[in-house]
Amino acid sequence: MKHTVLQLGPMLPLVEKGLAENYVVHLLHKAPDRAKFLAEVGASVEAVASHVRTPVDAALLDALPNARLVANFGVGYENVDVAHARAKGFVVTNTPDVLTDCVADLAIALVIDVARGVTAGDRHVRAGKWLKGPMPLATKVSGHRLGILGLGRIGRAIAARAEGFDMEIRYHNRRQVPDAPYGYERTLADLAKWADFLVVATSGGEATRGLVSAAVLEALGPKGFLVNIARGSVVDEPALVAALVEKRIAGAGLDVFADEPHVPEALLALDNVVLTPHIASATTDTRAAMGQLVLDNLASWFEAGRPLTPV
Repeated sequence: MKHTVLQLGPMLPLVEKGLAENYVVHLLHKAPDRAKFLAEVGASVEAVASHVRTPVDAALLDALPNARLVANFGVGYENVDVAHARAKGFVVTNTPDVLTDCVADLAIALVIDVARGVTAGDRHVRAGKWLKGPMPLATKVSGHRLGILGLGRIGRAIAARAEGFDMEIRYHNRRQVPDAPYGYERTLADLAKWADFLVVATSGGEATRGLVSAAVLEALGPKGFLVNIARGSVVDEPALVAALVEKRIAGAGLDVFADEPHVPEALLALDNVVLTPHIASATTDTRAAMGQLVLDNLASWFEAGRPLTPV
């Protein structure tokens, strides 16, 4: 008999195909009456296939008395009530590692772009402004100071790339990483004060909400740049907008926002801000690998009783 999986929302064709071929799949997002649907099928569900955009809250978990796995698509899992899941005996998985390179690549791309004015220069040329005069001088990247908030897998990959630009690297974590070859700053404000570029690579969720505060941005200062490829919630967005508009920091490269897909109107007209629509892992190679890891976690759970990448 096939195991039963609850799919919470639309997923990659690769994932949906794998689920349909190997399991009995109940599609929660297509149910006209969610509560009635869960009452009918909840007891048969053995695992959940979710996406970082689909909430896995306490009420949902309570409606699945025989499920014990949440296979989440995404390196982040702030969409899952992990504490309640663990209390109910669930194991939660994510899709780490397979997206590390792409996210780190985009972080460095945003550092270069916001410092050198690459997309601003593109707009300058397309609008015919070059005919009227050159752009202002930009900021050099090579040899400058890079501060990383969160020296996990992605943070380390960003650091490795930055070494190729001869950048001096320091980081801030909740605690010092014993084997890290980079300087450690005990407070985020100290890291921001030291850095020319501050890259946010920490996890999202309530523990890091607003961590990049007005005080941290003040410490970064008028010559410092902020790059965020983590979660919009990590940055105090109103404080960031004010700092950029008032030129209290030099610029920002932002792939994530507090209320996606809504971007603060004030940012749209600023040439010292590079905006991308949460695309750090958005390559065909990486998304396929993430989807396959969701399927592999489910298969390993049902076959061996343990998933490959529990959080």
